[in-house]
Amino acid sequence: MTATPGLGTPRLASPDLLRSVFRRHAAGVAVITAQSERGPVGFTATSLASVSAEPPLISFGIGTGASSWPAVSEADHVGVHILGEHQQELAGTFARSGADRFGEPTRWREGPEGVPVLDDVLAWLVCRVVARVPAGDHRIVLAEVSLGDPSGAGSPLLYHQGRFNGLRD
Repeated sequence: MTATPGLGTPRLASPDLLRSVFRRHAAGVAVITAQSERGPVGFTATSLASVSAEPPLISFGIGTGASSWPAVSEADHVGVHILGEHQQELAGTFARSGADRFGEPTRWREGPEGVPVLDDVLAWLVCRVVARVPAGDHRIVLAEVSLGDPSGAGSPLLYHQGRFNGLRD
């Protein structure tokens, strides 16, 4: 290992180390939604990734202890919503345990395949779930894009250092 001036002492891998490093990684903010027998569910995700163009695949992670996991574990389709910087409050609502995520002031409608689609987002997709891959205390969900709308206006919402932020030039 080569020493780099100005860097701290390396620490052994741990959940705290991983969290500390990823607090420095700015990530786009998305809300994932699904329909369950008991109604719509959803959660804020920063793990959204484009996986493949042919076929068009995305992925996201979800903890198996998350309140939305039972619905996502059985859903055939999910909604993926890219949030704008004007939606910090919405991101917080979907990130907060026990929140009424689909009550006022959240605006949404039933979309294709029965998936809850949020209003006023930068872009949204409806995706067919093709796999749920075990990954520690999470599952990586792979989903094929069926349709969507990329035409929302505004700048993206980011998550950095434990806070929601707008993109700065």
